[in-house]
Amino acid sequence: MRRFSLVTDEVHRPMRERQVGALRVAIATQDVKQLNAHFGSAKRFVIYDMTREEWELVEVIEFDDVSDESGKHHSERDDRITPKIKALKGCHLLFCLAIGGPSAAKLVSAKIHPIKVRHTQSIQEVLVRTQLMLRTCPPPWLRKVLAEAGVQKPSFEDED
Repeated sequence: MRRFSLVTDEVHRPMRERQVGALRVAIATQDVKQLNAHFGSAKRFVIYDMTREEWELVEVIEFDDVSDESGKHHSERDDRITPKIKALKGCHLLFCLAIGGPSAAKLVSAKIHPIKVRHTQSIQEVLVRTQLMLRTCPPPWLRKVLAEAGVQKPSFEDED
């Protein structure tokens, strides 16, 4: 596993602390341009801090050892999921094309909410749509994530 991040000082931490009031969002990708990967076969995850007003790239996590989307491990000891979950620690949402039930359960246990997206789309599209949900009336599952993340709840009632 490799981590790539923007370093603004001489001290480099494994993952920068989350911006106050932001959700930490991970997106499964093969090319750092699109959401185009299944969780287990994702070579990279791009991590963003997101608020209702903006988003900021935190880092890119890269994996060499990924599954082939067959659903089978090479051996019983071949665990490619746990290292990914550990690397994503601190994220609140994970967007991917597909994820198996056991992997999703492990993510939920780690307080990361997996979100399956039906089709490949640009990372920017994912961020814009997520931000739109934050700005308008978030669905109940997102409200729960916001509460668990300690994000201050704005009023979602229509203003006249």
